[in-house]
Parts: sequence; C-alpha cells; structure tokens
Amino acid sequence: MDFFSILTLLGGLALFLYGMQVMGDGLAKVSGGKLEKILENLTSSKLKAVLLGLAVTAVIQSSSATTVMVVGFVNSGIMKLTQAVGIIMGANIGTTVTAWILSLAGIESSNFFISLLKPSSFAPILALIGIVLLMFTKSSRKKDIGVILVGFAVLMFGMETMSGAVKPLADVPEFTNLLLAFSNPIAGVLAGTILTAIIQSSSASVGILQALCVTGAVPYSAAFPIIMGQNIGTCVTALLSAIGANKNAKRAAMIHLYFNMLGTVIFLGVFYLLNSVVHFSFMDSMATPAAIAVTHSIFNVTATLIWLPFSNVLVKLACLTIRDSAEDVEAAKEDQEFMILESRFLEKPAFAVEQGRTAARRMAEDSGKSLKTAFGLLHQYDDEGAKKIDKLEGKVDRYEDELGTYLVQLNNKDLSENDSHSVSIMLHCIGDFERISDHAVNIKESAEELHEKNLSFSPVAKAELRVVTAAVNDIVETAFHVFDAQDTTKAVEIEALEELIDELTKEMKRRHINRLRSGECTIEMGFILSDLITSMERIADHCSNIGVCVTQVRENLYDTHSHLNALKNEDSDDFEKCLEKVRQEYLLP
Repeated sequence: MDFFSILTLLGGLALFLYGMQVMGDGLAKVSGGKLEKILENLTSSKLKAVLLGLAVTAVIQSSSATTVMVVGFVNSGIMKLTQAVGIIMGANIGTTVTAWILSLAGIESSNFFISLLKPSSFAPILALIGIVLLMFTKSSRKKDIGVILVGFAVLMFGMETMSGAVKPLADVPEFTNLLLAFSNPIAGVLAGTILTAIIQSSSASVGILQALCVTGAVPYSAAFPIIMGQNIGTCVTALLSAIGANKNAKRAAMIHLYFNMLGTVIFLGVFYLLNSVVHFSFMDSMATPAAIAVTHSIFNVTATLIWLPFSNVLVKLACLTIRDSAEDVEAAKEDQEFMILESRFLEKPAFAVEQGRTAARRMAEDSGKSLKTAFGLLHQYDDEGAKKIDKLEGKVDRYEDELGTYLVQLNNKDLSENDSHSVSIMLHCIGDFERISDHAVNIKESAEELHEKNLSFSPVAKAELRVVTAAVNDIVETAFHVFDAQDTTKAVEIEALEELIDELTKEMKRRHINRLRSGECTIEMGFILSDLITSMERIADHCSNIGVCVTQVRENLYDTHSHLNALKNEDSDDFEKCLEKVRQEYLLP
C-alpha cells in the first residue's frame, strides 16, 4: 500500500463512523423518545426485557446507547437493577443487526434482483431520496428520515471505500502474518477489546473487521477471538457513563461487563475444547462478512440463553463488586423525583424532552396543590397545611432551578421542531409556575396573620372571597391544561377568566370601601384583603402568560400585545361569549 491508499483507508473509516453516527442519531430523533419511554415503562418480565432491549437497539443501531440509557434509568430510580439485566442482554443481540446489513456487501451474483440486495447497489438510491427529503421538504420528520437515508448511504460508501483500500493488503506478507498472530485467543480478544474501546461501538468495530475480511486474508481462527473481544470492548461506554452515578447505576454497567466477559470465557472455553477434539476445518479458511455476522449473532444469542435463567447471579455479582458502605443512605423520595432529569438522557434529546415535560407537569401540580391548600387556610387555618405549603414551595423552587438548567442544556441539542417548541414553552412557563407558588405562600401568610390576630372577615366578605378563589382555581386548572396538552383552543377561556377576575377584584375593593365607611370593616382587615386580592390578580396574570406563551410558540406569533388584542377584539365574538359565560358562573353575592 502506498501513502494515498492509506489516506483512502482512513477516509473510508471516517465516513463509515460518521455515517453510523448520523444514522443512529436520525433514528433516535424519528423515534421521538417513544422507544426510551417503552423501556422506562418496562414490566418485570425478563423475556420481555430482552425483546425490548433487542428491538430498541436494532432500531437505534447502538447497544452502547441503549446501555447508557439503562444506566441513566437505574441511576434515576426509574428502573430496578433486576429489570436492567434483560435489556442489557437484548441490547447485545440487537447490535448484531448492523453486522447482518453490512454482510450484504459480500453478495456476488449476476442475477439483477439479487445484486440489488447489495448495499452498494441500493445505497446511492437511498442517498438521492435522502437529499431530496432534506432539500425540498419542510416537514421536520421527513428531513429526519432524509438524514437517516443519507447517513446509511455514507456508512455504506465508507465501508466500500475501506474494503477497496485494504484489498491490496492481501498480497502483503507482513499483514497476513499480523492477522495470523491474532489466532492466539488471548491476543485476538485483546485486539478486539482495544479497538472497540477506542471507537466505543461494537457495530463499527465489527464493520471494520468485515471490511478486512473482503481482502480474503483474514483466517477464521483470527476473526473468532477478535469478535469475542469486541463484545467486551463495547462495555467501556457504559462504564464511563457510570462515573459519578449512584451505586446501582455502577452495578448496571458492571452487569454489562460481567455478562460479556463471562460469556466470552465460557464460549471460548467450550469452543476451543471442542476444537481440540473435533478440529473444526473452517478455522483455517478465510472469514467472510457473512461469517462474522453469524458468529457475532450466535455468541450473543447463546450468552443470553445461558445467563437469562441466572440473571440474578449477575446482579449479586455486581452487588458484591460494588458494596454498600455503612454510611450509605437511600436518596429521599423528594430527591428521587428530581433524578428524572438525568444528564445521561441528554444524549437522546427526544427522550430528555419527555423527562422535562414530566418534571414540568409535576412542578405545575405542586403549584396547584400549594394554591388550593392556601385557599383552604383562609376558611379554616391549620399548622399542617401551612407546613405543606412551605414544603411544596421549596420543591417548586428546586424544580425551577434544576429543570431550568436542564432545559438550557437541552436547548443546545439537535431537536425536532416539535421538541424545540416544547422546550421553549417549558423555559417560559416554569417561571410562572414558580410565581404562582410564591403567591400561594403570600396567601398562606395572610391566613396566618388572620389566625394569629384572631381576626375574621365578615360573612359577606367571606362569601365574596369564595367566588373569587373559585374563579382563580378555575383559571389555574385551565392554564395548566393548556400547558400540558399544548391546547391553544382553550387560551380564550384563560383570557376571559383573567378579565373576569380583574372585574371581581375591582368590585370587591369597591364594596370593601363601602363597608369601611359604614364601620362594618377595619383598616387592618382592609390591608389583609388588599394583599389577598393583589395575589389573586397576579396569579391570573401568570395564567394569562402561560396561555399566551403556548399559543405564540405553537402558532409562531411574536408580539404579545398584538396577540391579546387580536384575541379580545378581532375574535371578539368568541371572547365575549366566553366572558359572559364565566360572568354568569361567578357572581358575587
């Protein structure tokens, strides 16, 4: 090989690895986080876990990515260690799909239809379709499909380039002697392990081995132990991911390592024992891409069949390796809630968006609970309710901090249009959720002041407050529905309720002044009532912000004032009907 042949080889390798990365990312984006959501909702069935791990890895074309997700699930408490074992086993089988696709490159036939099965025949067509989808369509989903097709074409072109560049090596004695050295099982396993650990993808390292097989100079006796080592090398990604994780997540990574290491030892031991007795004739023959795919599949399927009934042994072995120390304490339930915002999930942005939605939904629910509890204290004060509000306020503040940071990191990732909209909405709305919770605390403090000073509103004022608090509860629930379902059709209801609450609070202030003049109320009670009214007006404003934000992002509107003006004036019929309806529903006594 001359200098330019080496450059061609390296270029082919670069294209191959890049194509695999692009295709995998595109497949993950098209899945929209659904595959990871299926894994998250996994049952305890071991067989189902294996099948799901297999299916997800076959789709996203990366056992490393699946295993890293599993480490994240275990770390966040979403998944138990016993559930993770089956997925890890299934992921190892799923990763063999890539080898089977790449093995099609070895097809040789004069038949037109059989020749079409060869990737070099259909990859250009896929590339052309992919470019058309990327350049001439507006749909983000179609563009993502285009990325997958182009990624696959680049991968196959890289494979063909590598194969063509290494073909002259068949006539180089030093190269063939080097490969024969890997016939030593230990040397072969080490070579496969190191190569896969460096590029962190067993699919890619198997593809490189398949490309070398095209030279016709790779004996099966060398290819076999290299394949075994490749399965061990792929564990490096999960081990690196487990750094900084909790002990159960580290154990999940160790299960992956033990499964492949022990599987390799058992498989190699049995195989070479039989070979010493039977002397397999194919060991001296040259390996083909198809033979590599077959061996890779047989190993992973056999290892799974051996270990699946004894999966608990792997769990115990991992627990013995990483022990709990005396000072270890389980994360509090509250801490566990926030662990759904796992940094490892950011590598699969579509799923990370789903986790962000879950966290935002919980944040909204906690704000709502805090507000309802605060309204309850106005009518019947108790210390437990006050403590509950303070605790919920602490959680909501923590959600704003941690979720906000998570969403900012997520916003820098490559997101689909729909996911990008969701992240924008969440970033804008979590501040309003936090402020609603703050106003719940203000209402609680007013209730505390009434309780401590043994004060009470007049029966008429209490009745008026019940009407306004019911309207505020209604607008909060409507706003949270609009946010959660991203339902812009309900936005007009929010604005109608916001207008109504302004009217009700103005009327309450007017009535209070009349009661003050007639001596039915005191100035001190007036200050407390004014604080309550202000908090409820502000809550309604924040609900309006949520409705406006969802509508603007979903409908690509930018000017808030123009949007509200259009809603209340241009669409005045709908707005007026809705306003009149809520006016009749919430009448002051």
